[in-house]
Amino acid sequence: MSGQNFRQAQVANRNKTYLLLGSMAILTALVAYAAMTYFGVGTSSFIVPIAVGISLIGVWGSYYGSDKLVLVMTGAKVIEREENPNLFNLVEEVIAASGLPMPKIAIVVDSAPNAFATGRDPEHSLIAFTTRILEVMDRDELQGVVAHEMSHVANRDTLVSAVAATTAGAIAIVSDVLTRMMWFGGGRDRDNRGNSNPLALVASLLILILAPIAAVLIKSAISRKRESLADATAVSFTRNPAGLRKALEVLASDSTVVHQKSNAVAHIWIESPLSADNVSKLFSTHPPIQERIETLRAMESLGS
Repeated sequence: MSGQNFRQAQVANRNKTYLLLGSMAILTALVAYAAMTYFGVGTSSFIVPIAVGISLIGVWGSYYGSDKLVLVMTGAKVIEREENPNLFNLVEEVIAASGLPMPKIAIVVDSAPNAFATGRDPEHSLIAFTTRILEVMDRDELQGVVAHEMSHVANRDTLVSAVAATTAGAIAIVSDVLTRMMWFGGGRDRDNRGNSNPLALVASLLILILAPIAAVLIKSAISRKRESLADATAVSFTRNPAGLRKALEVLASDSTVVHQKSNAVAHIWIESPLSADNVSKLFSTHPPIQERIETLRAMESLGS
């Protein structure tokens, strides 16, 4: 029963991610449509290939350079087996269960318990742990954390996050440029605009103004679904929802946050380093940690 439960959770969260990515594509199309409606195809057609180019460069740049960039931004240092053989042994146990390649392992010297995974694919992955998380968690809890982070690797979350982030960024750039052109008289001349449907022009303007906000909301929702998917996948690796559940309880009881808490990498940590008081739930990159705990507790009860 427990196995069926976490497989259902995996499928549900994966499908929701696909739906959200589809929503991002529709939003991109709406921005292109709004531009062509307001400015005319001849004037604004150059914006579309620029947006596509920005997206492609951003996606592949983030994808291929994610591990090196994240190491710099978080201060993580790659370690060898002799520096922490117990941690390597624990990671290898999860690797054996998951069938994934062995990742690089890194340590972040920090007083807050946390961990993250990065890398462009399973063959180039890295998982990192703060010094504090290694101090406060027991073996079962750390195993749950390792499984969660390796789930991000298995689910290709680095690529999904890169696609979502760069598409949202491209939408913001294009919308900003086009909106400025509207205010300062760019695009069609007044006579041509006057011959257009005024409702369509107003709708185009609203789309360009609201699209960047909608893109950020979708990007955050994608990140939250990937976290939920990683929790469910972790249970499929360990068959022990209690380990990850207890690890999240340890994180929930600790109010300290990592020093490197940039918005750019907030989504990669197992627990968001951004204060819940300063981040709306709609813009949060993680589901509420209590929701995650209760979901795992439900899995435990179904398996008992």
